[in-house]
Amino acid sequence: MKWLSDKEDTVFLGQACAVSGHSISSTLVDVDPEKRIEMPVFEEVQLGISTGMAMNGYVSITMYPRFDFFILACNQLVNHLDKMEEMTRGTYKPRVIVRTSIGAKTPLDGGLQHTQDHTEAFKLMLDNVNVVLLENKEDIFPAYQEALNREDSKSTLLVEYGEYYNQ
Repeated sequence: MKWLSDKEDTVFLGQACAVSGHSISSTLVDVDPEKRIEMPVFEEVQLGISTGMAMNGYVSITMYPRFDFFILACNQLVNHLDKMEEMTRGTYKPRVIVRTSIGAKTPLDGGLQHTQDHTEAFKLMLDNVNVVLLENKEDIFPAYQEALNREDSKSTLLVEYGEYYNQ
């Protein structure tokens, strides 16, 4: 996240983004607080704001601590961000990097509502947003580099595993 934050046009949005509150928060300790925008619990609006900021030249790194609750942003993802370039005839190609996490099952199992993996469903729904499941820790940094540097300006949904944050 430090590498992303060093880029002039990046901004971070999410719940417990500016303050600690969940395991993803710990990945932001080296990110300039001026680049973090704290969001309330309104997943759909958060992705709408992230898309709007991307349409205005920012690269939004928008964070959802649990994949299970990211599904509340499906309208913005599937009907707006994924279709933006086509709807605007190429005028807008917003680059949003979406971070979400499959909740950890160890050392404490958060239960079904916090630990589901919806990766394959999102791959089926999205035509223009790259969906990447980060199964190996060594793939994380290269995946974020690719998400930022894609020549086609596509947005990327990066799915992480909650277990990694505690290691």
